[in-house]
Amino acid sequence: MSTAILEPRLAATTATPRTRTAAPGRVTLARVVRSEWIKLRSLRSTVAGLLAAAAIVVALGLLFTGVVSGSIGGESMDLGPGGTSDPVGSSLGGVQLGQLIVGVLGVLFVASEYSTGMIRATLAAVPRRLPVLWGKSIVFGGVTLVAMLVAVLAAFFGGQEILGAQGVSVLDSGVFRAVIGGAVYLTGVGLLGVALGALLRGTAAAIGALFGAMLVVPGLFPLLPSSWNDAVGPYLPSHAGESFMAVTPGAGMLGPWAGLAVFAGYVVAALAAAAIMLKRRDA
Repeated sequence: MSTAILEPRLAATTATPRTRTAAPGRVTLARVVRSEWIKLRSLRSTVAGLLAAAAIVVALGLLFTGVVSGSIGGESMDLGPGGTSDPVGSSLGGVQLGQLIVGVLGVLFVASEYSTGMIRATLAAVPRRLPVLWGKSIVFGGVTLVAMLVAVLAAFFGGQEILGAQGVSVLDSGVFRAVIGGAVYLTGVGLLGVALGALLRGTAAAIGALFGAMLVVPGLFPLLPSSWNDAVGPYLPSHAGESFMAVTPGAGMLGPWAGLAVFAGYVVAALAAAAIMLKRRDA
């Protein structure tokens, strides 16, 4: 083969390679959400925690319903019209413990980045900062809502199956709203954990503040003068949220939608405070 034939081929192969220029990457909320989604599903502890919370909501719901119906313990409670036991409330009994796990996971989803120093890399990649908080809230809130929705529906339908003729239908007045309210309440508690984690930056401080707001303060209010309890008690975050997941709110509680509005107000206020502090403070 002659050199005259080889030279054009050699020239073709040694030609200057085309350079690929990276597409200009803008930090958009969609990209931040995607990165936070990768973080969440990469953390086995977070995934395991959400699965544990869902399992506890279902297991305790079935347990409480079994006790109420007499399937466990052999003595049924008053489930008839006007009775003291609530078929829906017993099925959603696991929500009270599930909120602790979900709240702690929300705190850890943010505060753990401060404890490891990873938040510096995160904020270097997202200099505007606020998309980080919105991205974490969207990812954690969305995943928690889906997981808890599955859990409360399983707890409700399983519990009503145990109750049999004494159970209620999801189509009865207020039942569907109460069941969905259980998932909404748990998601709201998780978002409160996210906000407190961003606001306080420390795991212990944020978990302490969350437990204080959701458990300790409501437990102390009955010890105060009844006029204080009647005036302020219904507006506490846990009481307001519980009124939305009750078929018929008890005496002294807010109405379902008023309770949802008050509870959502706490979540929005906590996220707004976290956003302001995230903008003002150094990493």
